[in-house]
Parts: sequence; structure tokens; C-alpha cells
Amino acid sequence: MSFDLKQALSELCAAPGVSGAEKSAQQTAQQLLSQFARTETDTFGNVYGYVGEHTQGRQKLMLEAHIDEIGCIVTYITDEGFLKISGCGGIDERALAAQQVTVYGKEKIKGVITSIPPHLSEKDNSYSINDVFVDIGLNRQQAEKLVSPGDRVLVENELVSLGEGIVTSKALDDRSGVAAVLLALDMLKGKKTAYDICVLFAAQEETGERGAKTGTYRLAPDLAIAVDVSFAKTHFESEQDCAKMGEGAMIGIAPVLSGDLSQELVRTAERCNLPYQLEVMSGTTGTDADKISISAGGVRTVILSIPLKYMHTPVEVVDLGDIENTAKLIAEFAQER
Repeated sequence: MSFDLKQALSELCAAPGVSGAEKSAQQTAQQLLSQFARTETDTFGNVYGYVGEHTQGRQKLMLEAHIDEIGCIVTYITDEGFLKISGCGGIDERALAAQQVTVYGKEKIKGVITSIPPHLSEKDNSYSINDVFVDIGLNRQQAEKLVSPGDRVLVENELVSLGEGIVTSKALDDRSGVAAVLLALDMLKGKKTAYDICVLFAAQEETGERGAKTGTYRLAPDLAIAVDVSFAKTHFESEQDCAKMGEGAMIGIAPVLSGDLSQELVRTAERCNLPYQLEVMSGTTGTDADKISISAGGVRTVILSIPLKYMHTPVEVVDLGDIENTAKLIAEFAQER
């Protein structure tokens, strides 16, 4: 395979793309996708791909992952020049304390999340984003020349290895899913597929699965595989609520998903001797799959999730082997038999 999974994932994670401000992430994803498909974008922030020649009347399979990431948004500049912020997506507020951040204003500005020294604090140990500000080292007049309410704020770091095949970075939710789709397309090069294949890298999943809805209407697929991340067991969590990292993709089973399609993926994994885990949800999935399944007249939809630790923090962790096995499962399912 010519596709360098780790390098692509590094490029994807490095691109800033807080919900509603995905331009850099959009451009990076489109550039990588252009190796395998004809691409286009829309004003909403979505990226579309059309793989190979499409045939009238043939069923269309959509491969989907979201490109936005959780972060913060500037809501106010105080008289002292500090930036008041709010979460943009379901950020883990505990991870913000005393972090270095990048403010995407008129130019990139470095700042730090304020913290009160424990010697001076009279509060308990609870922590809320409502209690913190960003210190960019400027007074209000200086700050207002560079920063405006609505600018995005990110805790940034680069993708690094923790152990053999294990990596950590911000935005692995869901750049891991994007990488899995790209790797699957690489695996399908030169192969006959059972479907016409299209791709949607959707914006604004973290703020209501909005890009998936608009993108699905545009592509109007017959069936869809959404690729996202889900909880990997770390320490003392219930095994009923978490998967095990390193043991393959999580095949979703839920009322909002196509039961037939879920079982087809199970049969594909078993036929190809690919590791997999089941993720059973009692209602909606909390992912783009929810919106895809009820868009454009209804779409047979299933979700594949990559086990991930420390979700919605700047130090998310995945196993590259799980991404590779997710891609293999997609590629095997999509091939003509």
C-alpha cells in the first residue's frame, strides 16, 4: 500500500478545525482525498468525493467521517484584556486548567488558560469553563485589534507515538475516522466494487451533526457507513460501556441503525477473519449516523467506531491497528463478490 497511515493522520490532526471553522481541516482532508476521488466542497464546510465511474441505477455507498473537532470560542474581552471563552462542542473542561492555547484571531496568537494558585484559592476543587479566561499578555485595546468574539481557541499539540502502534494527539476524534476511510479507498484501488462509492467528510458533527444532514441530501446514497470513535477501556470503567483498544472496529447495533447492514458487516468480518467488537446502543448513537439515517428519504446506515481513550481532550489515544482493521472491514464489505 502506498498510503502512509501515520503520516496522513498526523497531517489531519495538525489542521485546526473547531466546529464551524473547519477551513484548514477541510483543505487538508480534500487534498488527501483527491488521491482517490474527484472532490468538491460546499459553503457549509463539507468535503465530497466521487470514486471511479458512477453507473445509473447502481446502488450508492457513502463512506462518512466528520472533520471538525472540539475546542473553544471567544465570547468576550474583559477590561483587563483577558478572553472569556465557552466550549464549542462537548469539551472536557477538566483538561483546560493551565493549558497553553492558540487563539485563531486576525493572526495566530498564543495564550494560556488562567488558573488561581492553590495558595490563594478559597473554592473547592470543582472546575468549570465559566471560571477561566485566556491570558494573551495584552491589554483590552491591544487585544481587540487582534481578537474578536467568535474566534476559535484550541489546545494544540502534535501527533506522537506512545508505544508500538499507539499514538496520541488532539482531534483523533474524528480524524481517525477520516484516515480509516482514506486507507479503505487505497485498499480498493484497482478492485471491483459492489457499489458506486462516494465520500462525505462532514462539518459540525460536534455541534449537532449538521454537516452530515446537508451532505447526505446532496449525495443521496442508498446505504452509508459512518466512521467515528467510541470509548476504549482505560482503568475501572464498565466493560459493558467500553471496548478494548487493539481488538478491532466496533460495529454499531442500535434502533436508529440498519440491523441488516450491521449483521452484513459482522459476517464480512468473520469471513475475512478480521477482529471486531459489538457496540450496542439503546437509542440514538450520538454520531453523524443519526442524521444520515433519516436524511434524503431515509438511508440504510451503520456506524463503525474506532476505540479511543481520553475522548474530547487534547491527548486522545488510538491504536493504528484499529484504524487499519476498520479500513480493511470497509474495503472488504465494498468489494464485488
